[in-house]
Amino acid sequence: MGRLFFAAPLSSTAIRQGMSLFVQICTSSLGRKYIMALTGLLLGSFLVFHAAGNSLIFQGREVFTAYAEHLRSLGPLLPTAGLFLLAVFLLHIVTGISLFLRNRQAKSGRYAGSKSALAQTWAVRTMPYTGLLNLAFLLLHLATVRFTDQAIPVAERVSRVLTNPLLAPLYAVGIMALVLHISHGFWSLLQSVGINHPGWNTVLRGGSLLISCLVLAVFLGIILYVNLYQF
Repeated sequence: MGRLFFAAPLSSTAIRQGMSLFVQICTSSLGRKYIMALTGLLLGSFLVFHAAGNSLIFQGREVFTAYAEHLRSLGPLLPTAGLFLLAVFLLHIVTGISLFLRNRQAKSGRYAGSKSALAQTWAVRTMPYTGLLNLAFLLLHLATVRFTDQAIPVAERVSRVLTNPLLAPLYAVGIMALVLHISHGFWSLLQSVGINHPGWNTVLRGGSLLISCLVLAVFLGIILYVNLYQF
């Protein structure tokens, strides 16, 4: 009968050394770059699924309401997921600002060491500013749809917001800023994880642009649909 071996518990010194190494990695330029990539992937994935769910508006108020009720039936999972996304979003913002300030001081590109032609595009140069616009848009969305009278059906809340002559243009501008941001974000994500090959770059860049355009078409289409068809 074989002997059972149990790993010895880690000493406090080993734990401190491990934590110190983890902090050093996360605060380095490369570590922050990977944090941006990971948080961007999570937020981008949520945005794509959010666009897919909201596209049910095109099938009418009843279908969209059923979808919203299904989400509500998830119980505590929904607010838990919301808090997780909020934490990811804040981490993305803080890391992005720290990278921007560090790179600005070093007078380098948007990402340290990047000298490619892509880093000179307008989408890249405006990343910090579209990021701030995204934050403002998120606060607007939460204030006008999420943190309002929950006794009002969600379809009615969406209709009131998107038919408002002041809020509808603000939503359109916010969506365009969001898509401009992710148009570079998806491509930057691929670069961050080392997916960079001359034979594939054109396809990957085109795929990133396609995803961004689809998201833009869905959300702007929702605004038009709600106004034109009395959703």
